[in-house]
Amino acid sequence: MKNILKYTLIAISFLVSSCQSWIEITPTDRLTEDMVFSNKEGFKKALNGVYIELNSTTVYGQNMSAGMIDVLAQYYNLTSEQHPLYYYFKYTYTQANVKSGFDLIWQKTYKLISNCNIIIEKCGDSNPLLPEPYFGMIKGEALALRAMLHLDMLRLFGPIYSTGSAKTCIPYMTIANQEVQPLLTAEKVMDNILKDLNDAIALLETSDPVITNGVRNYADQSGNNDMNYRQYRLNYFAVKALLARAYLWKGDKVNALSISEEILSQTQITGSEIFPFVTNANATNSTAPDRVFSTEVLFSLYYVNRKTLQTNLFDPNLDPTTAILTAYGTLTTGRVNEMYDDKNDYRYNAWANYNKNGSNILYLRKYEDMTGSTTTNAWRYMIPLIRLSEVYFIAAECTDDLTLATQYLNKIRTGRNCFSVAPATRDALMTFLSAEYRREMIGEGQLFFFYKRLAMANIPNGIKATGNMNISLDNYVVPLPTSEISMR
Repeated sequence: MKNILKYTLIAISFLVSSCQSWIEITPTDRLTEDMVFSNKEGFKKALNGVYIELNSTTVYGQNMSAGMIDVLAQYYNLTSEQHPLYYYFKYTYTQANVKSGFDLIWQKTYKLISNCNIIIEKCGDSNPLLPEPYFGMIKGEALALRAMLHLDMLRLFGPIYSTGSAKTCIPYMTIANQEVQPLLTAEKVMDNILKDLNDAIALLETSDPVITNGVRNYADQSGNNDMNYRQYRLNYFAVKALLARAYLWKGDKVNALSISEEILSQTQITGSEIFPFVTNANATNSTAPDRVFSTEVLFSLYYVNRKTLQTNLFDPNLDPTTAILTAYGTLTTGRVNEMYDDKNDYRYNAWANYNKNGSNILYLRKYEDMTGSTTTNAWRYMIPLIRLSEVYFIAAECTDDLTLATQYLNKIRTGRNCFSVAPATRDALMTFLSAEYRREMIGEGQLFFFYKRLAMANIPNGIKATGNMNISLDNYVVPLPTSEISMR
């Protein structure tokens, strides 16, 4: 941990676009802490630097979204040891490249946490350099980022919470110095996560313009976009959704339901939706379809190089055995055919066949960069990390009212152009819900954690057209990296 926390210098990102200054920034320099935090602009740039670094391929720019973490969820058909993600697919956590990959995730995440800690400490309990709403937004977002990053380390490296909350697992870093912090039990880590999220909400509910003005995904005529593009920040509603996710991970369905229903009541007022469902026109547009359903995204990366996800992972010109991530079989007879029970589903359209030398290659085009898209199309650079559908799924899982749970589930199915379902029992509801997670979250890094939270020992098999595979519950717990163990 010492090596991770040697971050007395912060990567500072300077503005390159006056119309999207809150988003389009390029790291160009490193300045000392005193220089960085000498004015409001310094605080903003420091926080922007954290958001930009979330785009690293090591974390949410690939591994923790569409790449390694989704391979663990058995989405894809990997049969060759030459594929760089094969041993992740096989849960061979002792293999050298796998150990190195997880080590890099760990180190990068805790470096980002360290930067958040510096920002939080420099904000203090109040700060004359940060008049409202800046103090509430900057400190609130930094606290929420710290919580989100710790939650994902807990979900990846921690135990299955329902049976292992008393087990020690990861440290929770709240200071920016170089001291090694103790490993905490999963329960203690969760207590810290919940505190940070609730503190962030308290700050954001009096400062975040998303509450009254919506996401404002457009450039301000004044050139000051500090209060715009709220989908690309951990805004008030995104933090509440993160809190609901955390409560559900803990198994606290009462609070998870309460928070999720609060979000829906606040954001889904008919005719005044802050996060409206994608329209048929946008989802099926022949030139630039919105395959991430961008209007529904509560929090997303803004990644101008998002197309690298496509070229690195899903491009049909990649070697079909040793490079591409693709589902088993063909569009009409393989795993994709099984996954989508209604072929009118907008999500089904994210898959296509590509004719390569007379052979059809099945590929995912969720993150395809379309030539008809422009910078005004919000989805062109989006990698969703928290979306509205998850809030509905949480509400559906947590309510004891089966009728109401079915309504929540069908709200998403209707929004995806699918027929409604009518589960007769709670078990049937959970079966439908599991299938919806598979369809909804591909490329977004959530399915593996869904399986782990529920300790599912039998999951869909990535190397077959239909059917399940048995998975050892031990495979849900990634061992702590060697770099962390060596510090203790």
